[in-house]
Amino acid sequence: MSFGKSRKIYEEGIKYIPGGVNSPVRAFKSVNTAPVFIKKGYKSKIEDEDGNTYIDYIGSWGPAILGHSNEELMEGIEDIIKDGLSFGLPTKIEVDMAKLMVESYPAIDMVRMVNSGTEATMSAIRVARGYTGRNKIVKFEGCYHGHSDSLLVKSGSGTITYGIPTSLGVPEEIVKNTIVCRYNDIEDLEQTFEKYGKDIAAVIVEPVAGNMGLVPATPEFLKTLREITTKYDSVLIFDEVITGFRIAYGGASEVYKIEPDMACFGKIIGGGFPVGAYGGKKEIMEMVSPIGGVYQAGTLSGNPLAMHMGYKNLKLLQRDKNIYHKMEEMAIKLEKGIADNIKKTGVNATIVRFKNMLTLFFGEGSFNNYDDVQRCDTSLYAKYFKEMLNRGIMLPPAQFECMFLSAAHTDEDLEYTIKANYDALKAIK
Repeated sequence: MSFGKSRKIYEEGIKYIPGGVNSPVRAFKSVNTAPVFIKKGYKSKIEDEDGNTYIDYIGSWGPAILGHSNEELMEGIEDIIKDGLSFGLPTKIEVDMAKLMVESYPAIDMVRMVNSGTEATMSAIRVARGYTGRNKIVKFEGCYHGHSDSLLVKSGSGTITYGIPTSLGVPEEIVKNTIVCRYNDIEDLEQTFEKYGKDIAAVIVEPVAGNMGLVPATPEFLKTLREITTKYDSVLIFDEVITGFRIAYGGASEVYKIEPDMACFGKIIGGGFPVGAYGGKKEIMEMVSPIGGVYQAGTLSGNPLAMHMGYKNLKLLQRDKNIYHKMEEMAIKLEKGIADNIKKTGVNATIVRFKNMLTLFFGEGSFNNYDDVQRCDTSLYAKYFKEMLNRGIMLPPAQFECMFLSAAHTDEDLEYTIKANYDALKAIK
């Protein structure tokens, strides 16, 4: 494959954008190559600026659940645009979208729209502190909740990739109120609450961690988390920015049958547009201005274009919830094919799947927490990534990210991917 145009764009980009990209993982640094610049996408495929076509397993990191440029989703978008993009005033579609989300996610009674997952988690934490009158929060190693100061401590995704447990520019006085626990470790959680419980405003968790690779929480861990936060009157926040409406229509809360006090959303609820939301129990959300004392605002929050697209996306998923079953069946087929290839080739690797999300870890054993994923051979993943890229498969350009299936993937896509996986594994052994 030729990547001349992408390289040229990248060389131009680094003159004007830090690293040439607007989000670190797009730099492809952890796979030791220059980034590929995408021109367009349709169904399960994307095409780069050089005309190379790939089967896409990134899907904009989750929201392209119906595939790229879905015809039903895109229908009528021109009419929405003609009516105006943003007014800084309320619109009916904001209310329609909020009602749909509350009806779809039983744990929340009210919801506030924002423009990103980072805004959602940051705001939820502020509301939880205002509601409880406490300052400390608990997060877990390897879980990424956006780049706000209090949450960028031992987070996942790019910070793991580059070996950075935190970030420059995060004040110590903010970090001191963030307690970091070990993911899936009940004993560590219980000891933390025994010591700090009366000061803990909230616990925020990815119920299915997607930013240290795919690491699902155990049911016992989430059950204990629900019980202990209830016992100490702390707010339990599910970060469903990735999992909400992705692993099931009701997200991880539906899958695990556990209701948090608050939940954060993003990605899918905008149909591909920049969006986020946080919601919770009525008594918690009534702390938010203009009816409560916790301030949060945004001119573009709930902008009509994102709301229209998100509403349509959720309605299409609601209409045919069998989509989730179909995607899981495809993911199972892919998981089995890759597992068979690992056995045939003898490569030191493990495929992990949860519903319609997967990660191929270049390491063996179980992967239950941050320490486990650190055993992975990231240099081997980089070689594998390039082999797959040259075979027309677009995977996450980092070991510590997830593959996402969409309803647009086909059996032919999966069969080709499994064959490419076998050839790539053989090539890197």
